[in-house]
Parts: sequence; C-alpha cells; structure tokens
Amino acid sequence: MAKFVVEFEYNVDREGRQGLHPAHAENLYRLAESGVLLLGGPVIGDNAGLLLYEVADREELRKVLDEEPYVRGGVVAGTRIREWAPGKGAWLSVPDRAEEALSSEGGR
Repeated sequence: MAKFVVEFEYNVDREGRQGLHPAHAENLYRLAESGVLLLGGPVIGDNAGLLLYEVADREELRKVLDEEPYVRGGVVAGTRIREWAPGKGAWLSVPDRAEEALSSEGGR
C-alpha cells in the first residue's frame, strides 16, 4: 500500500464551502473507517486542507479524489499530490520497533 499526502487549495473561503461541508465530512469519515484516510484537516492560516491517504496506487487515489464532494462541487482550485514513505516517528508502530530491538540483540 502507498501513502499519499494531498493538499487541496480552495477557491472559496470556509463559509463558501459550508453547503458542501456535510457531504465532505461524511465522505472523510467513511474513508477513515475503511482505512483509506489516515489523517485530514485544515491548514491553519491558509485556505487549504491536508489529507493523508493509504491506497494501492495513484489510480486508486484518483478515484477517491474524483468522489470527493469538494472536488465534485468545484471548490478545489488546486491539488498537490505527493507519495510519501514515512520511516520514523512516534506514530509508527511501537511493536515493530520492539521486535527490531529483539532481533538486533539476538532474540533476547
């Protein structure tokens, strides 16, 4: 599975997105429940949002984004997509690090 960071730039302010917001939020909750959306939220101080998706490939991501109510509603002025390979950080699985430590100590 691949992880993608997606940035939406909006062409209307938050108030201008309110009509689409319930459908947008419902879509994000559904994607989160299915494990496709890992994180998402507004960028403070910018008219933008960041979302982290985990999907099989760019083609699957494109299908997900094509169904996004903000995209379908025409309020997304620009989209930046970057594939991301996180390797370190507190959000990574602690059990994986523990197993790694055990392996390097000869299985103790």
